[in-house]
Amino acid sequence: MTRDLIIIGGGPAGLAAAIEARKLGVKDVLLLERAAELGGILPQCIHMGFGLKEFNEELSGPEYAWRFIEEVKKSGVEIRTGTMVSKVSPDKKVTFSSKDGYETVQARSVILAMGCRERTAGMIGLMGERPAGIYHAGAAQGLMNLEGKRLGTRAVIYGSGDIGLIMARRLVWEGVQVEAVIEVLPRSSGLRRNIHQCLHDYDIPLYLRSRITKVIGREHIEGVEVYHEESGETRVIACDLLLLSVGLIPENDLVKYFLPMDERTGGPLVNEYREARTEGFFVCGNTLHVHDIVDYVSEEGRWAARGAASHLQGAKRQAGASVTVEGNIHSCIPQEVCGSEPFSLFFRVKEPLEKGTVRLYNGTKVVVEKRLSFAIPSEMERIDVPGLEERDHLRLEIV
Repeated sequence: MTRDLIIIGGGPAGLAAAIEARKLGVKDVLLLERAAELGGILPQCIHMGFGLKEFNEELSGPEYAWRFIEEVKKSGVEIRTGTMVSKVSPDKKVTFSSKDGYETVQARSVILAMGCRERTAGMIGLMGERPAGIYHAGAAQGLMNLEGKRLGTRAVIYGSGDIGLIMARRLVWEGVQVEAVIEVLPRSSGLRRNIHQCLHDYDIPLYLRSRITKVIGREHIEGVEVYHEESGETRVIACDLLLLSVGLIPENDLVKYFLPMDERTGGPLVNEYREARTEGFFVCGNTLHVHDIVDYVSEEGRWAARGAASHLQGAKRQAGASVTVEGNIHSCIPQEVCGSEPFSLFFRVKEPLEKGTVRLYNGTKVVVEKRLSFAIPSEMERIDVPGLEERDHLRLEIV
């Protein structure tokens, strides 16, 4: 059996891709989601702040997801939840299992929208025992918001990513004493608005250039030993709950053995249509690169759907001009430009920046530039580029 388009992942990227594909006339769309419900992580994100760009209003995560879920259910897309994809082959065969057993289906195009996962304690070399009371921030969010669990009374959060910052506030709302947020970097890795709304507004201390050197406790966590780099001092903070918010990794285990990857973003190399180097595979959302705003995830899902629809109509992947970054730019998406239509570049800086200008060169010619009054690594920047009839080597830099 051959399907025109298989979308793996029913979060915000996959939902937007499915809806857009149907609007573009792709009649045969199969959406696979491993969870029992659609929406990805959004149903557990009960805080506000979603949809400002997508809907011009502020929504909670469940509200944002609901709008897409309702539309995709009406669109004619075949939806299979509770379905785990176990293998994807370079020739676009997709193997998955559900309550109905195992199936392998041939696809003409595949959109990868599997999201991302949290870095583990082992990945950061967290020392000490492994007592009860240590959770990933996202897992704790699900337990509290979806299942109503109470996890502790005194908490420490390791890492200042957005989920960790949001959970600091959420714990306070539940009556938990949040002792501190510990961050190894000299700056927070979360959005500025979350630093202010989740920490400053609740007088939660943020210790920068600090690391947890030991977890204390055997059966259940009793505290953490924290080393402060600037002072050289080590102290113990008593707690019965430790949340890890130490970074997110694009979920690419299914395809990383045959899709060329970008070590900077952690996702596949793509062109402006979000097509990977293996023809017929399109990538979007946090599978491609970790986003800080869900509205951009949905927008990227639509771009991937447009690329997939074009591929199904017979368009072949064209070699394009590579996009390289220099100076204070860490990474950008896409890494290649193949067509002549307008496109957008998304990038992150390496170090905080005040008053700079980002320029995109086409060979030696500046084709677009944008003033940046302020930029930090945790917030993704965007530059819109007009169509390029002729493309030389494209180079992005900040001066």
